[in-house]
Amino acid sequence: MINQNALWEHLNQSYQGEFILLGVADRPRLEMILFAVILFCYTVTLLGNTTIIVVSHLVPNLHTPMYFFLSNLSFLDLCYTTSIGPQILVNFWREKKTITYAACGVQLYISLGLGATECILLAVMAFDRYAAVCQPLRYTAIMKQSVCFKMAAVSWVSGFSNSLIQTAMTLTLPLCGHNEVDHFFCEVPALLKLACVDTAVNEAELFAISVVFLLVPLGLIIGSYGNITVAVLKIRSAEGRRKAFNTCASHLTVVSLFYGSAIFSYLQPPSKYSHDQGKMTSLFYTLIVPMLNPLIYTLRNKEVHRALRKVMGRDSTV
Repeated sequence: MINQNALWEHLNQSYQGEFILLGVADRPRLEMILFAVILFCYTVTLLGNTTIIVVSHLVPNLHTPMYFFLSNLSFLDLCYTTSIGPQILVNFWREKKTITYAACGVQLYISLGLGATECILLAVMAFDRYAAVCQPLRYTAIMKQSVCFKMAAVSWVSGFSNSLIQTAMTLTLPLCGHNEVDHFFCEVPALLKLACVDTAVNEAELFAISVVFLLVPLGLIIGSYGNITVAVLKIRSAEGRRKAFNTCASHLTVVSLFYGSAIFSYLQPPSKYSHDQGKMTSLFYTLIVPMLNPLIYTLRNKEVHRALRKVMGRDSTV
């Protein structure tokens, strides 16, 4: 019979040291291409999301619930990309592509928390659009400032509460010396592959939490837009219908991009986790989507265009 103290000593050794992030180290040309793409995405993300936050804060006309939540989303995307992007870029240039156990735990906790928060926040933004289109006369009463703060707080608290549970369950698995993570960064499905024990409970828990944070908010978003579609179709004016749909098109695009890639990554068991597809999909929702969000929200938004001109001193009408 195995000595219990010896077993715990062996397991504790797997919690120390560092992880090796394999990424695409076996394909140096692809690594250089990805370095250029990620550096570009990270730079555009910083510029775009910072611009939205600054403009929403400085221009009084944008002190509305819609732009309050959009600023939250932009801040979240800045943090999300920063929690992962710089580490990936540094590892592309290093021969030894490692991350300490502590840094991996912090990265896992922050990225999971921000990802879960975004799931809830996008549903909150859909409710805001529902209230604006379907309850226009009661909109200011429904979306009071205090209500907006509470809804945003619930998004952040629920996201990071979930992350605490997920991170603890993942990092307390015995690794038995396994430390090569076939990924660009620390993510739950990739880390579960390293465990030297049965991970059925972790997989079931991950699937259940993914349903709660992906499918439930997505169902609420679809329900909101179903009601919005019915309300818009009742508008007699073609111009009125066009404006109503335009206010929702940007959010729907963001929802499709984020939820589509996140569902692909998390709503499948790690035993069927395709490393190459999983890695690229993860890069999409952690780096590409945060870069596209400010572009999607501003390209056709005349209100933001005017606000930008106001901030740059080229327009005095806002």
